[in-house]
Amino acid sequence: MHKKLFIPGPVEVKDDVLKVMSTPMIGHRTKEASKLQRDISEKLMKLFYTKNQIILSTTSGSGLMEAAVRSCTKKRAAMFAVGAFGKRWYDMAVGNNVPADLFEVEWGTHTTKESVDEVLATGKYDVVTVTHNETSTGVMNPVDEIGEVVKKYPDVVFCVDAVSSAGGAKIEVDKCGIDICITSTQKALGLPPGLAVCSISEKAINAARQVENRGFYLDLVKLYDTIKKKDHQYPSTPSLSHMFALDYQLDKILEEGLDNRFARHIEMAKYVRNWANEYFELLPDEKYASNTLTNIKNTRGISVAELNKALGERGFMISNGYGKLKEKTFRIAHMADATLPEVKELLENIEDILNLN
Repeated sequence: MHKKLFIPGPVEVKDDVLKVMSTPMIGHRTKEASKLQRDISEKLMKLFYTKNQIILSTTSGSGLMEAAVRSCTKKRAAMFAVGAFGKRWYDMAVGNNVPADLFEVEWGTHTTKESVDEVLATGKYDVVTVTHNETSTGVMNPVDEIGEVVKKYPDVVFCVDAVSSAGGAKIEVDKCGIDICITSTQKALGLPPGLAVCSISEKAINAARQVENRGFYLDLVKLYDTIKKKDHQYPSTPSLSHMFALDYQLDKILEEGLDNRFARHIEMAKYVRNWANEYFELLPDEKYASNTLTNIKNTRGISVAELNKALGERGFMISNGYGKLKEKTFRIAHMADATLPEVKELLENIEDILNLN
């Protein structure tokens, strides 16, 4: 039995999108490939509300996260974590011998603009990384507020992990002053895993040009320069199958309308939050709760693993708490092409299994 996925990725992928992935191959050095990759970039610029260049990468989002830190940090990176994936950015820096400091808050709380201001005011840092949407805790950071603070420090490259939010929440890259905004296909974009994308500013590229040893496959300068020189082609062979599907899916996203899409995600999020408050309790402050995933405290002391097993027998799957929150919380994702009726069906099954009524 196929389990309908309500986990933080991979998400349910529509049959028509999967079918497009079987499109026959084209040469990756052809005009057709250039057009495909150029069209994707132009559509993603609309999604990101940016005039900055788009880079496509045949990796997960972690690939471009690592690329951003390694390519752009000359002095030191300040890394703000509100959960496991913010800390992962710090671990990437350490693994690449990039000087970095970790600024971590209690899980379930958000990164404040005041804390970012205090850190950047030291003058020690030329890169700052922030997680927009942290799936381990269900926190959505106020990147617009943080962006206003970062603008006070024009030499600092502002990097944002929007892996689990772009396509499901409005992120105005240029307005927020984000230099590198990263996402990947298997979350709110509604495709299988395997492709990551980012927007990148001229400021970030100019900073990267001053950094030695940026790596090879994920050297942002090499990727950027090749795109410009070869009309949106890439140094290495890309996953064309993902690109066919992404181009198709972006058309569907734009046809739905970005405002409509974001409103649908908010509607699902509010419904799940209300349900959580009725039967359990939210982990994050509702003001900073994610629009693509809800993290719920296990106040009833249920076995989340057993609940998920029972859900699996009915054709559904949710997520246990992540890391130190396992069995202490559970997570319900509501992103990509999920609909409110589908979310209601899931919650009704949870109520029935747990005898909540």
